[in-house]
Amino acid sequence: MAMMRLRREDPRVVGSFRLHRRLGAGGMGVVYLGSDRKGQRVALKVIRPDLAEDQEFRSRFAREVSAARRIRGGCTARLVAADLEADRPWFATQYVPGPSLHDKVADEGALGAAEVAAIGAALSEGLVAVHEAGVVHRDLKPSNILLSPKGPRIIDFGIAWATGASTLTHVGTAVGSPGFLAPEQVRGAAVTPATDVFSLGATLAYASTSDSPFGHGSSEVMLYRVVHEEAQLHGVPDALAPLVRACLAKDPEERPSTLQLSLRLKEIAAREAQGLSDVRPPAPRGSEADRPTGRLTESYPEQQRTQGGRRPQGPQGTPAPRGAAPPSRGGGSASRGGGGVPSRPSQARQTPAGRNTTRSSGNGSGSRPAPRNGGGRPGPRTTGTGRRPANPRLLRQRLFVFVVVTLLVALGIAVAQGCSGPAHGLGRTGDGVQRVVGADGRFGAVGGFAG
Repeated sequence: MAMMRLRREDPRVVGSFRLHRRLGAGGMGVVYLGSDRKGQRVALKVIRPDLAEDQEFRSRFAREVSAARRIRGGCTARLVAADLEADRPWFATQYVPGPSLHDKVADEGALGAAEVAAIGAALSEGLVAVHEAGVVHRDLKPSNILLSPKGPRIIDFGIAWATGASTLTHVGTAVGSPGFLAPEQVRGAAVTPATDVFSLGATLAYASTSDSPFGHGSSEVMLYRVVHEEAQLHGVPDALAPLVRACLAKDPEERPSTLQLSLRLKEIAAREAQGLSDVRPPAPRGSEADRPTGRLTESYPEQQRTQGGRRPQGPQGTPAPRGAAPPSRGGGSASRGGGGVPSRPSQARQTPAGRNTTRSSGNGSGSRPAPRNGGGRPGPRTTGTGRRPANPRLLRQRLFVFVVVTLLVALGIAVAQGCSGPAHGLGRTGDGVQRVVGADGRFGAVGGFAG
């Protein structure tokens, strides 16, 4: 928000607030940037001297301040303090840093559909809280919407009026802004929440086109167009145009409610934001995501299977160039995922029969690459039965251990038999007599009972 230095006629202190800068001026008075003793910054509006002498205006102003105290919501500037009995009545609201919607569009041009819908959804939600408090803003326009870091904020309830009250016409006062007033305000009919919906629709059209939907001209011309002519929505995005047109209906009964408007704008904002994200390149598939990052793609050749050990065929049955990938099953491009990335040549190995065949992962997936470990090296291959092939080195180690254990067991058995077995050439008969075998093969009794 643009700030100007205080003029000579501007007060320096109002109530308990010290004034620092002039923020702007309107039909009701001047707005200043002030701060209290704790350093809290406020936007303080002081009523014009001629209006301060009008008792009818003072009564109306008191009702408006009382209604503003009841408003609860994050999309409005909170009322901090007010003095209705001062020579020049004033009220202070929470200071909202950030440019107005009018200044942002004037500096940067028309906003995108997603941003306009998001701002409109937040403003609609804020109007729900305003209308629940029984208040109609009646002057919702781009300059009364501040874009703070925490979201848009509605300010300046200076001409707000209770729901159902008629428009107050006062000489020298500007009740609303031409081009953003609702037709019922121009006619002097009762204002309702639908009045703010019309102003919000004109505000969204301005944000989308950087121009008023009723053009330019004198106040009389603008007010006539609001009542009798349709709004010009050329340039409003297609996603927003039907909803904005519904808000600008001449009959208040045909306009959507603030709650319906909030829900619908949230849907449009989400869809438009998703549409913007669809422009980005698609995320890689699972097989691509599993590849190690930080290296060139060409350093990971893809292993593919060919049918019958023959090279893949190109168009018209001609052999495809060596290393080309076979056609995809879906009949599309042979590049990975159709993303335009050429597939890498398969690794060929020489078979005993002298044919060039390509490695296969053994899982029947054709061009699916062999599994890789975390270090980027090809993982162990599997056989057709799902088991890993035997490791020759591991087989040799197991065979060596088996032979050593077998020899040790045999040696132990032999030692045990030599230590505990009978003496050579001795035998015992069934009757307990131990006999000795002579040199001629005859038995001789050594001990025991003689036969």
